[in-house]
Amino acid sequence: MTSAELRALYPLFDQSLAERLVEIGVQVQFEPDELIMRPGQYFRSALLILDGRVKLYREGEEGQEFFLYYLEPGSACALSMICAARNESSALKATAMTPISALAIPIQYMDELMREHRNWYYFVLETYRNRFEELLMVLDQVVFHSMDEKLEFYLKRQFGIFGQVIPVTHQEIANDLNSSREVISRLLKKMESAGLIRIERNEIHRLKL
Repeated sequence: MTSAELRALYPLFDQSLAERLVEIGVQVQFEPDELIMRPGQYFRSALLILDGRVKLYREGEEGQEFFLYYLEPGSACALSMICAARNESSALKATAMTPISALAIPIQYMDELMREHRNWYYFVLETYRNRFEELLMVLDQVVFHSMDEKLEFYLKRQFGIFGQVIPVTHQEIANDLNSSREVISRLLKKMESAGLIRIERNEIHRLKL
């Protein structure tokens, strides 16, 4: 990873910041389905995603999971940056959806980066703000909308990420929405009958949604 390659993914970084991050960072890899972050974990580094897709969840007391958002190339885990800087543990769970390449920035450099690189400070604030807005959208859906509305919102988010075809099973959607497979299958069939989507094995195709 060169500073030029890092700046191409993270245009907010200036040259001196990119060079410093490449100097102190460690490039790490994760395999699909590998657990990257778990509740209660303390961070030794903050992760900048270089390639692949990471899925973040909130885990309930009885082990149930609720999907929050994805991390993709050019993004970072706001929680890992904040927790690393303050030496606090994670409240979320993160799993690699694809092979992941990331630049791990060791915790001992957080104060230096904040102090000496204003663009890093702005980047952390912008990352935190973006994730907070995503969480507000999710909270709005959970509190104020019915399950069919939640499902439509979920599918639109997924289409925005994956394009016209979402590679997903009914059970995975049910897990993400903390519902049952039977309820999700029924609602998906209803949407298919309305001509909004087309359901195929382990895939959902966008039509008019």
